[in-house]
Amino acid sequence: MKRFEIKYILDPEQTAYFKEAIRGHMKEDEFGLTSIASLYYDTPDYRLIVNSIAKPPFKEKIRLRSYGLATDDSPVFLELKRKANGIVYKRRVSSTVPEVKEFFEGSSTMCEGGQINHELGYFRDHYGELNPSCLVIYDRIAYFQPDGDIRMTIDHDPRFRTEELDLRVSMEGESLLPEGYTILEIKVQDAMPLWLCKILSDGKIYKTSFSKYGKAYQNFTANEEKIAVV
Repeated sequence: MKRFEIKYILDPEQTAYFKEAIRGHMKEDEFGLTSIASLYYDTPDYRLIVNSIAKPPFKEKIRLRSYGLATDDSPVFLELKRKANGIVYKRRVSSTVPEVKEFFEGSSTMCEGGQINHELGYFRDHYGELNPSCLVIYDRIAYFQPDGDIRMTIDHDPRFRTEELDLRVSMEGESLLPEGYTILEIKVQDAMPLWLCKILSDGKIYKTSFSKYGKAYQNFTANEEKIAVV
């Protein structure tokens, strides 16, 4: 997938306004409100997220995603997410939690296959030791444009944890935003339509730069510094 992803932070009133304003333009997908968990992997010195926070022209992350609480046998998705000059590229393969564990230990055959599998293997080998570093969870409603290519997501209650880093444990975590605030993502391949620009303008909804993993890392390191001072 190749697209632009524009993010916005909405307060409770803006969230309600936006959901009502897009009626007639966008449709909620068949899954409704879905809990999603993304387990991010990083080097021991957090090289990937530190680089990402610096906002370079190119950055990349690797994560394991589940829709709902995972089991040993349920499908999960190992994803590469790259951003170059504002354009987001995503590549992913379906797997299971035990197989992905073997992949990062170097004993899996996941790299044997198509182009995406080879890219995953190259990424792992390039960065060396990669371990679970942060689990980000949120409750998402996704929207699609029936006659176009626009996609939108609204993420409620984004949260994280840096312990029990396993998609099979729970969907609990520490909040990343004030209560009732949401994250809106608009995903487009070309220019944003005028009707959507007007909705955003009328609602005083302005784009921002926000990374869930980045915010979680900043919160975690801030807590660590407070503990060190005490």
